[in-house]
Amino acid sequence: MTAHAVSALAGRLAAGNDVRDNPVADFSNDNGWVVLLKAVLVFVFLVVATLLMIWAERRVVARMQSRPGPNRVGPFGLLQSLADGVKLALKEDIIPKAADKVVFVLAPIIATTTCFTAFAVIPFGPAVRIPFTDVVTPLQLTDLPVAVLYVLAIGSVGVYGIVLAGWSSGSTYPLLGGVRSSAQVISYEIAMGLALVSVFLYSGSMSTSAIVEAQKSVWWIVPLFPAFVIYLISMVGETNRAPFDLPEAEGELVGGFHTEYSSLKFALFFLAEYVNMVTVSALATTLFLGGWQAPWPLGGRIWEGANTGYWPVLWFVGKLMVFMFVYIWLRGTLPRLRYDQFMRFGWKVLIPVALLWIVAASGVRAMQQFGDISQRDRITWLAIVAVGVAAVLLLWEMVASGSSGEGDEEYDDEDSEDGDDPFAGGFPVPPMPGQTLRRTAGPGSPEPRPAVTGQAEPELEEVQRG
Repeated sequence: MTAHAVSALAGRLAAGNDVRDNPVADFSNDNGWVVLLKAVLVFVFLVVATLLMIWAERRVVARMQSRPGPNRVGPFGLLQSLADGVKLALKEDIIPKAADKVVFVLAPIIATTTCFTAFAVIPFGPAVRIPFTDVVTPLQLTDLPVAVLYVLAIGSVGVYGIVLAGWSSGSTYPLLGGVRSSAQVISYEIAMGLALVSVFLYSGSMSTSAIVEAQKSVWWIVPLFPAFVIYLISMVGETNRAPFDLPEAEGELVGGFHTEYSSLKFALFFLAEYVNMVTVSALATTLFLGGWQAPWPLGGRIWEGANTGYWPVLWFVGKLMVFMFVYIWLRGTLPRLRYDQFMRFGWKVLIPVALLWIVAASGVRAMQQFGDISQRDRITWLAIVAVGVAAVLLLWEMVASGSSGEGDEEYDDEDSEDGDDPFAGGFPVPPMPGQTLRRTAGPGSPEPRPAVTGQAEPELEEVQRG
């Protein structure tokens, strides 16, 4: 099914909303210099937001860990990020001999340009008059009937920068980081896209300006809260941030896909990561938190002019800062997941839950628009479906854990009788004080090795040192 067909179907299901499939923003007054001015302002906003985000992350995480954080360069350390950028620019630019030089140089450029391009369809506010002129234009660079799909597509292209960076470095560890990144983006981008389907159904459009217009009465985070939670988790995995920063796991892959990069090329990857964070946070604000509209009850109740002029930019930036703080909070509190846990969570939890939510949201929307069913009956049917789905998932989890638990219990009993195996998993470990080590049969050995107590034998110590 094409994007236009999906948009038309969403429009028919959302016939109760006064929203069109096409963008509601009017760009007819935009000329060349207006478009150029908007593009420059978007670029400056993203660069400044990145500098402030780096400073805020270091300060907030330091506060969580009872440290002062950067406080020397500039007032409150605000210029620390700028000083770090200058330091990176002055470092020596090294290209490994085994690297594919053309791809090695193009990879950070691809990663950076795509994240800046994705911000083109994000609305900052309503139509305003440019100061000192008579031009009235929306606070948005452009819009499309399928603007959200455009953002998802640009994000998919951006991962090529990471994959090519890992491949072109000519080293094993960057290659592993690039492969991990491709698997991670595929896994979590599916869940992210599925989480947005219910937004399209309720808004009747994929245009970002039309979605903001559809949230005048209620923000979609209220009726579509499960979709918001799925998107919130997926956007952390999509941007390779802790606890999902597996492509650049320092403890396992040295530095990940950018191990061989230095100077400005490394700075471009660093910039792309933070701009991607701002982009997905801005998209979440647009789709679930009413975009640039003022929070309740400020907009339309206490202050009639809250959603006019340049004030909506303030509301938009405030909501954006909430998401950025969530990123910092997660990094300062959660440890990194194992890769198998990470992939299992994406494929076996997020994607099935997102599919079930699409079915539920479509049913509710169909009953609201086409069905002559009372509110009580709708709630009853939804409760029955929810209980049934929860029972099936619980039964499935019990069966899965039961099948894996038998082997674990058998292994524990064997260990408790004969002692701990220092070679479990193929990695010898030194004994703990007072620990009993069990020498297992090695590969090709017909007889098991004798158990030792306390300190390891010289042969075992030699193996462990090796």
